[in-house]
Amino acid sequence: MDEKTEELRDIFLDTTGGDTVTERQEEGHGSLAGESDAAERVSDLVARMRERYEFDSGCSEDDLVRVVRLYFDDADDAAIADDLGVSEDAVFDARMDLHLVRESDREAPFDFSRLRSLVVDEVPLAERAAALGADEELVAHYSAVVAADVRSTRANDRFRDEFAELLAEQDLRGGHTEDAREDGLREAAEDIETNVSF
Repeated sequence: MDEKTEELRDIFLDTTGGDTVTERQEEGHGSLAGESDAAERVSDLVARMRERYEFDSGCSEDDLVRVVRLYFDDADDAAIADDLGVSEDAVFDARMDLHLVRESDREAPFDFSRLRSLVVDEVPLAERAAALGADEELVAHYSAVVAADVRSTRANDRFRDEFAELLAEQDLRGGHTEDAREDGLREAAEDIETNVSF
């Protein structure tokens, strides 16, 4: 150990009061999770959301966890409803409770940004419907989408992002990256010209 290194070591010892430079790392937020661990963490997130927000759906916590999983598996509301044995309306309510809004949910037959303004300004439903020239039931449906978006935005999309991260980790563990890598290599290799002469 040279003089400079020894000097730095002495400073470290004086500052920290210990002689161990590295500590054992705990499994952190970004580590790959097993299937049961991911399920437990998704369940914990759902429970935290239920504590924080008033849920409209009457789904059990297990059903809500299943909604999250199927949503991120790209299942539509009809498929999720069939899996859970509930109505599509119940699935829609559950998705809104969980901030799981699809782009297609915002495709209203009227100006969606205008509806957003009316909801944020807390304009009563009947007045919203009159302003948009639409049926109250339809406006109520899209108002639920706006409300879910607003709640999600106020939470910095934290819950939705954490669901996505947890389920992506599980997919990585399940070997989906291997398929993606092979597909990517195959595509890249197709573009390579092989003009080799010896």
